[in-house]
Amino acid sequence: MSTLDGGSDPRTGGDGMGAVPATERPEGQQRDVTWPVPPPGGFTAEDLDRLPDLPPHTELIDGSLVFVSPQKNFHSLVLSLLETGVRACSPSYARVRREMSVRLGARQRPEPDVLVVRDDAVVSMEQTYYSPDAVLLAVEVVSPDSEERDRYRKPELYAAAGIPHFWRVEEDDGAPVVYVYERDPATRSYALTGIHRHSLKLEAPFEVEVDLTGIDRM
Repeated sequence: MSTLDGGSDPRTGGDGMGAVPATERPEGQQRDVTWPVPPPGGFTAEDLDRLPDLPPHTELIDGSLVFVSPQKNFHSLVLSLLETGVRACSPSYARVRREMSVRLGARQRPEPDVLVVRDDAVVSMEQTYYSPDAVLLAVEVVSPDSEERDRYRKPELYAAAGIPHFWRVEEDDGAPVVYVYERDPATRSYALTGIHRHSLKLEAPFEVEVDLTGIDRM
């Protein structure tokens, strides 16, 4: 994971990467791209739709562009397992999505690994993000390069924006462990409601039952 903000920002979970044109990089680091130069106040949520040639799944956190590293097989399998399992349980008013960002504010546009949104939030085949008031659930699958973001900063942002449910998935000896959180409206923060291995069975945000051991058969 890399951030592009002209400096180091521990809140995004990694070191900043200076906006140096490729032609000015040290020998051995030459590339056929020129990194976008951050404006004085940092990038904005709208910049993700305007900047050309951004890597897939680029996020905006605290005004910094966050580039996602290649993911492990575990990450891919867990996403497929949860997307399929949650969709099978979803009521008619809910839609399950991947590869869509959420505009939390002018300088915040993260992309959860899995989203559940209200059906009326899907307004166009051309839309590139959802608003937080349309999100019922955000899911993050933790990778080595995303631990700080997925465990701390992104849940903090999701809770502050009013997203009622959050799941964090960790790997334990090749098996998924799902940490389930629900937002406390009084504190505007998440409270842990359960840790699930082997089976994920919940009543909120709607009735969900997913066999987590199914990852072994994928």
